[in-house]
Amino acid sequence: MNPRLKKGLIVAVLHLAIVGSLGVKLLVDRATRPRVWARTGPIDPDSPLRGRYVRLRVEGEPIDFGDASDIPVRLTESNGLLALTPASGNLTARVSTRDGRRVATLDQPLAFFIPEHVPDPSVRAPGEELWVEVTLPKQGAPRPIRLAVKKDGVLTPLDLD
Repeated sequence: MNPRLKKGLIVAVLHLAIVGSLGVKLLVDRATRPRVWARTGPIDPDSPLRGRYVRLRVEGEPIDFGDASDIPVRLTESNGLLALTPASGNLTARVSTRDGRRVATLDQPLAFFIPEHVPDPSVRAPGEELWVEVTLPKQGAPRPIRLAVKKDGVLTPLDLD
């Protein structure tokens, strides 16, 4: 075997191992870490460079925030929904009031990629809310799994295939 070809194959195998290990880590996290639903607000549905996606502002219940309005947070689960608690780290959230109750919104939006043939799921009829199911990793931003619409208190996952 040609030495250059051998080196090239070794580099290719190393690249595949690195990418594969990341994929395995994400699958293990999805199987072992909490999965919760969070209310979202869409920001931007398209980017010519990244493909078709919906940028989502993720909301959760603020726990033990006091009067703080923009602080580092940790993601937790509360009754199957996203909750945010003060902690050190790189995720930050703002607290605001919506419909008479306090909500915490992550400062960093999530990108949820959608197929080309699917209508923009962020365009909702009056009375409908867009929600996202996410995996809560030990550190870092939540990882989106699927979108749903909440209408009259009922969450219905969207079929985006």
